[in-house]
Amino acid sequence: MFFIEEMKEKARTNLKTIVLPEANDKRVLEAAIRVQKEGFANVILIGSKEEANKVASENGIDISSLEIIEPETSPNYEIYTNAFYELRKAKGMTEMQAKELMKDSTHYAVMMVKMGEADGLVSGAAHSTADTLRPALQILKTAPNTKLVSAFFVMCVPDCKYGEDGIFVFSDCGLNHNPNSDELSEIAISSAKSFQNLIGREPKVAMLSYSTYGSAKSELVDKVVEATKLVKEKVPDLQVDGELQLDAAIIPEIAASKAKGSNVAGIANTLIFPDLNAGNIGYKLVQRLAKAEAYGPLCQGIAKPVNDLSRGCSADDIVGVIAITAVQAQNM
Repeated sequence: MFFIEEMKEKARTNLKTIVLPEANDKRVLEAAIRVQKEGFANVILIGSKEEANKVASENGIDISSLEIIEPETSPNYEIYTNAFYELRKAKGMTEMQAKELMKDSTHYAVMMVKMGEADGLVSGAAHSTADTLRPALQILKTAPNTKLVSAFFVMCVPDCKYGEDGIFVFSDCGLNHNPNSDELSEIAISSAKSFQNLIGREPKVAMLSYSTYGSAKSELVDKVVEATKLVKEKVPDLQVDGELQLDAAIIPEIAASKAKGSNVAGIANTLIFPDLNAGNIGYKLVQRLAKAEAYGPLCQGIAKPVNDLSRGCSADDIVGVIAITAVQAQNM
């Protein structure tokens, strides 16, 4: 938990407001109370007050101190509806559709971020990734100079001498299924920024493959080789190398024999997986077998911080992601 404690300390230096559009979820209510007590962010919940009070009462949670907004009865409902309609009318949205969608907690919450009433959003405990990200992309859109939205995990591995004292960024483990070379290069660049912003150390980016420096030949390897070349062209000062097998990327002794002369091999802290299969399997293996803390999927490339929770998340997980989101908002 040392990483999350650092995030909380950073968040306390400049309090941000994080909106949670799942007020009827027990875990979200528990997390919101904890965040409020620990004082590292302001939280606003969106949803039915009646349902939230029912869930709280059934589980012995006192939510009297929490701010809960019901979209339809909010004084901002018409303002947000009109602003949303103006944003989307060129795409064929009608005023009636805008009114209906603005009754939805997630759409309303994203508009709060768009309009500056909140600094970031955390959702996904009871919503799918699509339900969380679709409104974010429609309303907030991508960040300047960013082609692609992607997802990463911060992995904190106990008693680990590799990476940044056991801390890694794993990308993309939650969103892009089979990125091409250019998309993979964009994921790497965004991930390096995320590592720098959250961890505060220099990113060392490894473009992962089942091959190291041409030890195997295939289209799968070629994609990673080309992606590495593109990253170096786009961001010449970034420490990045590939294609690298995982052991060559993080273990100095293996790197010495497989990737001599590399400025990243053996010391990588930001690992870019070639596709979603590899990334998802990789983070879950580390989480379960190494008993690592896995925070994510966290989003990068959206104009404002929006993060997606796993539907199997705990209240602890939500607290951690709120802290990370608050720090991301500080860095915006």
